[in-house]
Amino acid sequence: MAMGKEEIQFKRVPALDMGFGILNLIAKGKKPLGITDLSKALDYNKGTVFNIVHTMTDLGVLDRSDDGKFQLGTKMYILGRASDGNSHLIRTVHPYLEEINQKTKLSAFLGIRSGFRTIIIDKVDTAFDIKIHSEIGMRIPLLAGAGGQVLLCQLSDAEIDDILSRNSLKKFAPNSCLNKRVYKKMIKRAQKEGIALDDEMYIEGIRALAVPLKTGRKNLQAAIWAVGLKRLLDDRYIAARANYLKGIARKIEKQYAVEEGGP
Repeated sequence: MAMGKEEIQFKRVPALDMGFGILNLIAKGKKPLGITDLSKALDYNKGTVFNIVHTMTDLGVLDRSDDGKFQLGTKMYILGRASDGNSHLIRTVHPYLEEINQKTKLSAFLGIRSGFRTIIIDKVDTAFDIKIHSEIGMRIPLLAGAGGQVLLCQLSDAEIDDILSRNSLKKFAPNSCLNKRVYKKMIKRAQKEGIALDDEMYIEGIRALAVPLKTGRKNLQAAIWAVGLKRLLDDRYIAARANYLKGIARKIEKQYAVEEGGP
């Protein structure tokens, strides 16, 4: 007589069921959801939802925007990366980050927008001794550096204006832009040209080139950027490096579009 699986006796934890129910709903949604939205859709007690989503936000599993709504947070992307490259976006982009690092001697990063922050979800900086110290999961102000500009350039004018109105421009480095009108022109230029240059705008002595990645998802803005000492990105190399990165972005977008799965 064939033996079936051994029956394991355990006490199911309702809070975990509810937590995963919330995560599944947010993951399937096209926009961030509030506590009332989640409570009604899942028929959960509003106070319980409140405690669960704020606990998950504290853990980095969810991110809370200024309007009080919730979306998947940094930890979800880090966990996806840890599970053997299970994230479709990371899996697609990572080989190109390795190529950028090898060919240009620059540190290469993949990031996404989460509210008013740029989140680094992957990087390659192993090829050379000089590295830019930025870890996976690190949060960078959205209004800082070239990466933020190409994330913002994927939004509508109204969304860009809203973000600029809610945030102040800060003096991070010698060339930081503190004029919102000028900063928006930089975003629009990145939108038109498909590239943004950070010339000591975020870190003194450091330059970066960034390109947007079109994922086909309205609620996912992604970008790659290459960062290095100013001598590695001096004026002689800017045009060639910019064209190279734009070519890489086109390859990624084409591959991402034809492959099944999601980020």
